[in-house]
Amino acid sequence: MKPHYKPIPSESKLFKVEFQKTSQEFYYPWHYHAELELTFILSGQGVRYVGNSIENFYEDELVLLGSNLPHTWNTTIDQTQPVTAIVIYLKEDFFDKNWMQSIEFESIRNLSILMNKGIKVSKEVALALKPKFFEMLNASPFEKLMILLQVLEYLSHNQEHKFLCEQEFSCDLDDTDKTRINSVYDYIQKNYQRQISLADIAARLNMSEEYFSRYFSKTMKKPFFEFLNEYKINRACKLLIETDKQISEICYAAGFESIPFFYRQFKKFKDCQPKSYRMNYQRISLYQPV
Repeated sequence: MKPHYKPIPSESKLFKVEFQKTSQEFYYPWHYHAELELTFILSGQGVRYVGNSIENFYEDELVLLGSNLPHTWNTTIDQTQPVTAIVIYLKEDFFDKNWMQSIEFESIRNLSILMNKGIKVSKEVALALKPKFFEMLNASPFEKLMILLQVLEYLSHNQEHKFLCEQEFSCDLDDTDKTRINSVYDYIQKNYQRQISLADIAARLNMSEEYFSRYFSKTMKKPFFEFLNEYKINRACKLLIETDKQISEICYAAGFESIPFFYRQFKKFKDCQPKSYRMNYQRISLYQPV
């Protein structure tokens, strides 16, 4: 279940800024690259995979990724609009010891280390920085660099964020098994509403149940059924945010067969109850930058 390597071509030796737009049905394999990445989602929604983290994504999301941290943003089957994003890639030379190792860049250097765990910035901070990302699209090369440094300095002092992978999850650069993780993702996305057995998913990868279980746990640093339940909880979160369905309806729609078990899993992954999650999101979504 190894991701594949994705080269990032660029005229600059330091960084690259680009606007990305996908089709409504967007799928890109789990991949990694040496460059550090800042991704600002402008529109669209779907599921974000970073290392062994699974979460829904929406517009006005800013995520920071370290070097060789596997990731992908995929739209779900019920996607209604294209995904657009501004993506910044920081190349290895950006952190050249002749300048980035100096005391002036100490906070940015520390940020780059924390990015190895994957960082999701708070929506309030993302919205505050949104104009800067747009400015970089049309700025001159020198102006882009100045704006980028301002963004990184701002982020380096920001505490309104969360880590996506508590354990660093870097790739060993061996992509021979890259199709396996994507096959697992694809199978879960299409079948999460029914009961998935270990035999089902192991057979899909031509493995025994025991071998697949060990393989998945070693590679993803969590058991398969924990991974599956986390996916289902994030599907439930999507329904909590986007619909006014009763929580019991959402439980079954997300693929759970027991309401008590659903509540326990929700508390485990989101550290709150479904009703609180819905109320908190509604409160945050009303935020508008001054």
